[in-house]
Amino acid sequence: MDALCGSGELGSKFWNSLLAWVPCIYLWVALPCYLLYLRHHCRGYIILSHLSKLKMVLGVLLWCVSWADLFYSFHGLVHGRAPAPVFFVTPLVVGVTMLLATLLIQYERLQGVQSSGVLIIFWFLCVVCAIVPFRSKILLAKAEGEISDPFRFTTFYIHFALVLSALILACFREKPPFFSAKNVDPNPYPETSAGFLSRLFFWWFTKMAIYGYRHPLEEKDLWSLKEEDRSQMVVQQLLEAWRKQEKQTARILIRFISNPMAPSWWGFLVAGLMFLCSMMQSLILQHYYHYIFVTGVKFRTGIMGVIYRKALVITNSVKRASTVGEIVNLMSVDAQRFMDLAPFLNLLWSAPLQIILAIYFLWQNLGPSVLAGVAFMVLLIPLNGAVAVKMRAFQVKQMKLKDSRIKLMSEILNGIKVLKLYAWEPSFLKQVEGIRQGELQLLRTAAYLHTTTTFTWMCSPFLVTLITLWVYVYVDPNNVLDAEKAFVSVSLFNILRLPLNMLPQLISNLTQASVSLKRIQQFLSQEELDPQSVERKTISPGYAITIHSGTFTWAQDLPPTLHSLDIQVPKGALVAVVGPVGCGKSSLVSALLGEMEKLEGKVHMKGSVAYVPQQAWIQNCTLQENVLFGKALNPKRYQQTLEACALLADLEMLPGGDQTEIGEKGINLSGGQRQRVSLARAVYSDADIFLLDDPLSAVDSHVAKHIFDHVIGPEGVLAGKTRVLVTHGISFLPQTDFIIVLADGQVSEMGPYPALLQRNGSFANFLCNYAPDEDQGHLEDSWTALEGAEDKEALLIEDTLSNHTDLTDNDPVTYVVQKQFMRQLSALSSDGEGQGRPVPRRHLGPSEKVQVTEAKADGALTQEEKAAIGTVELSVFWDYAKAVGLCTTLAICLLYVGQSAAAIGANVWLSAWTNDAMADSRQNNTSLRLGVYAALGILQGFLVMLAAMAMAAGGIQAARVLHQALLHNKIRSPQSFFDTTPSGRILNCFSKDIYVVDEVLAPVILMLLNSFFNAISTLVVIMASTPLFTVVILPLAVLYTLVQRFYAATSRQLKRLESVSRSPIYSHFSETVTGASVIRAYNRSRDFEIISDTKVDANQRSCYPYIISNRWLSIGVEFVGNCVVLFAALFAVIGRSSLNPGLVGLSVSYSLQVTFALNWMIRMMSDLESNIVAVERVKEYSKTETEAPWVVEGSRPPEGWPPRGEVEFRNYSVRYRPGLDLVLRDLSLHVHGGEKVGIVGRTGAGKSSMTLCLFRILEAAKGEIRIDGLNVADIGLHDLRSQLTIIPQDPILFSGTLRMNLDPFGSYSEEDIWWALELSHLHTFVSSQPAGLDFQCSEGGENLSVGQRQLVCLARALLRKSRILVLDEATAAIDLETDNLIQATIRTQFDTCTVLTIAHRLNTIMDYTRVLVLDKGVVAEFDSPANLIAARGIFYGMARDAGLA
Repeated sequence: MDALCGSGELGSKFWNSLLAWVPCIYLWVALPCYLLYLRHHCRGYIILSHLSKLKMVLGVLLWCVSWADLFYSFHGLVHGRAPAPVFFVTPLVVGVTMLLATLLIQYERLQGVQSSGVLIIFWFLCVVCAIVPFRSKILLAKAEGEISDPFRFTTFYIHFALVLSALILACFREKPPFFSAKNVDPNPYPETSAGFLSRLFFWWFTKMAIYGYRHPLEEKDLWSLKEEDRSQMVVQQLLEAWRKQEKQTARILIRFISNPMAPSWWGFLVAGLMFLCSMMQSLILQHYYHYIFVTGVKFRTGIMGVIYRKALVITNSVKRASTVGEIVNLMSVDAQRFMDLAPFLNLLWSAPLQIILAIYFLWQNLGPSVLAGVAFMVLLIPLNGAVAVKMRAFQVKQMKLKDSRIKLMSEILNGIKVLKLYAWEPSFLKQVEGIRQGELQLLRTAAYLHTTTTFTWMCSPFLVTLITLWVYVYVDPNNVLDAEKAFVSVSLFNILRLPLNMLPQLISNLTQASVSLKRIQQFLSQEELDPQSVERKTISPGYAITIHSGTFTWAQDLPPTLHSLDIQVPKGALVAVVGPVGCGKSSLVSALLGEMEKLEGKVHMKGSVAYVPQQAWIQNCTLQENVLFGKALNPKRYQQTLEACALLADLEMLPGGDQTEIGEKGINLSGGQRQRVSLARAVYSDADIFLLDDPLSAVDSHVAKHIFDHVIGPEGVLAGKTRVLVTHGISFLPQTDFIIVLADGQVSEMGPYPALLQRNGSFANFLCNYAPDEDQGHLEDSWTALEGAEDKEALLIEDTLSNHTDLTDNDPVTYVVQKQFMRQLSALSSDGEGQGRPVPRRHLGPSEKVQVTEAKADGALTQEEKAAIGTVELSVFWDYAKAVGLCTTLAICLLYVGQSAAAIGANVWLSAWTNDAMADSRQNNTSLRLGVYAALGILQGFLVMLAAMAMAAGGIQAARVLHQALLHNKIRSPQSFFDTTPSGRILNCFSKDIYVVDEVLAPVILMLLNSFFNAISTLVVIMASTPLFTVVILPLAVLYTLVQRFYAATSRQLKRLESVSRSPIYSHFSETVTGASVIRAYNRSRDFEIISDTKVDANQRSCYPYIISNRWLSIGVEFVGNCVVLFAALFAVIGRSSLNPGLVGLSVSYSLQVTFALNWMIRMMSDLESNIVAVERVKEYSKTETEAPWVVEGSRPPEGWPPRGEVEFRNYSVRYRPGLDLVLRDLSLHVHGGEKVGIVGRTGAGKSSMTLCLFRILEAAKGEIRIDGLNVADIGLHDLRSQLTIIPQDPILFSGTLRMNLDPFGSYSEEDIWWALELSHLHTFVSSQPAGLDFQCSEGGENLSVGQRQLVCLARALLRKSRILVLDEATAAIDLETDNLIQATIRTQFDTCTVLTIAHRLNTIMDYTRVLVLDKGVVAEFDSPANLIAARGIFYGMARDAGLA
């Protein structure tokens, strides 16, 4: 070294020269990797700006300075002064490096780098390395009184000035690259364009923090996502990975993390000595967390995308096994679990590392006695393992219960109207509360288990310290415990405490994630529909659809539903499929769509397909979007479609025309309207093949005729296309080319209409049964089904007994035969009918009128879910405290105060011990010291455990109270609430928000209290030991509060936006699951995946800033914390003389914890604020207005009421909601006991509204209804509703046994139930089921056909056997036979009852006592049918159209 540098005093200077090599070495080492990176990440070049010119100039000057140095050395050599070799080497190295840096600036500019981290670090190193010589040169000159080498002295300071300038310039950012994609985004993601320093310190977030502090953030303020974070990219990556190795999901998901950087745990060890070091550590750690959390969000996005895509292709049997609710849970809860796990994953390797390091240093400090402590730690591991296993078992059970509760809730919300009409709420309330009881029981057990682990973890570091110190002092009398040993050990044991505390959390998160992973894996490996089951490419010429000996089933374990089918449908034919209920008509359509599992045979279908399911599937978007269904708008075709489907009249009635927003599941359309929108979607799609599954059952007869004539029939819009029509109506059969008759899943006959009639087979008998004995018009009318069988959820068309269509054709009947046949039939047929007047408008059911005026022009129905704005009010915290119980709350706080006191006490005692007088260089009364120390420590653990137990008990109590209030309020909410609030939003409240109350809030509060008391006790200790510290506390506190305020405002709003943008993801998802068969039929799966991705991305836009806000906060807070450490250490050094070493140790070891405590405290406060929003939402939904009381104690009706069943309306008016028009105006009429009254009227006349008023689903605006002289408004709703019976329009069933569906309260005997089934013609079906009355109905009753569901509703009515029966167009979707049976049953079984029937098919009410004709909400006519026909009024017109007059 001497040879290189010359000797003596100069040597020190040359050492300084060597420092100049450090930045050079850095740059040369970093260069190859950096150049490689730049080659692959070119962003276009940046135009030469003044900034880059200036940087160039500085670089060249630096190069010149170095060369000047070099030439000066050569000059010296020439003149005989031989400078040391270093004077040649250093300027050469530095010069070349500066040249390199200058070239690099240019290369970066050409590659489009706006801010270079590599160069910033290089200039920074140059400056840092120059500071040492900078100081020593000045000191030397001062010492010698002269400058020994003026030239080098000058060049050095020029060099220093230039390097400093270069560093400053490097911090500025260049303009964006030229030709770079023009960023049209109004709100781009700032990180992409942020400079290096801004990224390093997350300064680029500051703008949003300040903005969020001044104004509550809204959706529009959020940044767009980076390309690589968008769903499409992420899901694509995950899908490829999943396909590659379906078996190793766990491994992929962990590998999927983008290689996080290692945290610098060493920082913990050196903290307090070096402020800079702790800042570095903070930065590295925060960037590490940033990567980890972003990865967590990507996990969630990927999993959600994969689940969504899977849900579009699962088979029906899978779908039947898991309800919509369960699949949605996979997406909401299970995907979230992975996001929660991400931050902990690194602990898998870093925790053991920390533990090993800490033990190594302890060994250095205390020698082998450390082993005692370590042994104790090792013993704790199996204990915690056992607890974790137990916890996991509870976890699985609890998820099961939660799933069943959410499933039941979703059914209750879907069938709420039925529950209200039947007064069945208490039964379902009891079921939900039963499940909830079990759930809370599990939660409670798990919480108590958790407190025991908390106890061991709280005490373990303490006990370890205790055992170690005890062994240390007792092993060898010469071992003396001095301040240094004691407090260094305590600090090291505290380092141990973090990984040991995090491990249980890691374990519980891992168990939860593994449970979730299993569930997701199981779902992803479920069977998928076979896309090849229907051959779409080839087909024998001339045909559109062929099936060769096809056998199909709904699930592998069920018997085949359709067997040995042989069907050929020629191109362009209209084919009808007929047969009794449950014979497999709908299944045939499903088979053609590839929805069923094909056991044998071949199916060919050529061309695009449009499909109209029996239960219309309507999306929650505008009516126009429902019809276009992703196709571009062609105004002419669109207009023609609406006209043909008789939708124009409806558009006039809807508040926003075709821009009206349709509620979830088409809630604000009537059954018939939904069906026609569904049909319009098919017509507009202009496909080659149309599969129509009984589209005419839900509309009135005249509308059905219009649709057949204008759409389906030989003259309709679809003429020339291949049409397969499942139907129950016989009046249109003559106009079809070809008929397929199904019976028991087989084709019993097939052929043109005349041929089938002559054949005298089952079809001919079927027709003869009806045709002869009904007078002319009866025929046309008898087939149209009443409006409505729309079970809202029944879109997952299930099962044999279900609802779909398809057919085939042998040879189209010759037109002549047909014409001739038509003539014979003209007596029966409906020629010329309905031409004299316009098609009446369809009626809007009650729930359906929902917004008319208030919806204003935009026609929006569901109110946007609002994100609450501003701070969470204190009242919310107060509400939660009350729910926990005020005594409990107080107790928890006091216990924590006690715990902190004990902790401080233990440490003060320890510091006093270390200051003990030394006698014979041995400490006295060791046992007393140890005893007190031990007592205080154990007391501390004990208090914490008590606090945790109190919190667990309180948290469970709060969960019970809040859920109960929410449930009771929702069950009692009026119908109008459910019509305007999407069920997804209510469900979100029951799943997500209740989950937060159940499982998230209590732990967060515990951690908050923990860190709060930690921080307070730290400050107390530091102030007590170094009073000077009080001076610094104020400025630090101000800084801290500022950061906290900015952060809290922004992060809270981001969290709220995040939860509001989450609901649409799940709503859209459950909508997709429900309508999967339609989406697949129209081949729109890809588009729906994109829509889902867009919704997920919208949610991510608030996730990302939220993550950044946490990082931004941490850097601010850790700066404050690092200052505390710095000042505590400084003041300890300043006040060295007056302080004893014990106290200094105490103060510094406490200050080391402060950063962690402060950081954690803010994080927990914000977490608490963002999570308490759940309580806010639950509270808000628990306080919505409710309907009248179920039972009014003071005025209960007499026993046996109503004896006669007289119904009287007196000047009765009603509106749907305040601010809307009246639907019924001054209605006055009197129905005598035992009368049979038919109610008819055009759409919107108020027919359904009238029945709803009777049940008080709608409350009177004025006037009253009396039943047997008793005003119904005076008695409780249940007293009223349980005495009336309705067979509603939508046959809704709940999942559970058939017995539960008929008699939820268990108040009838077995005989009664079988008797009711006998009369409702379900006896054979039920007795053929192995389970009998315990036959399990699936969600929405989907394993029964619509017809069978309607019969179940009839059986319910028969069981109630009340005095007043209301029939709401209840014979939809039923074949003629069943319909006749029902009518006959009603005539015989309810002969003494008052029957009110809303009728579409006039023939059902022609023999009634009287008919009420409503028009625009007033009584138009009210008399016996014969008199009304004679009077030639409105009723006469209707009867004439139906061919009855």
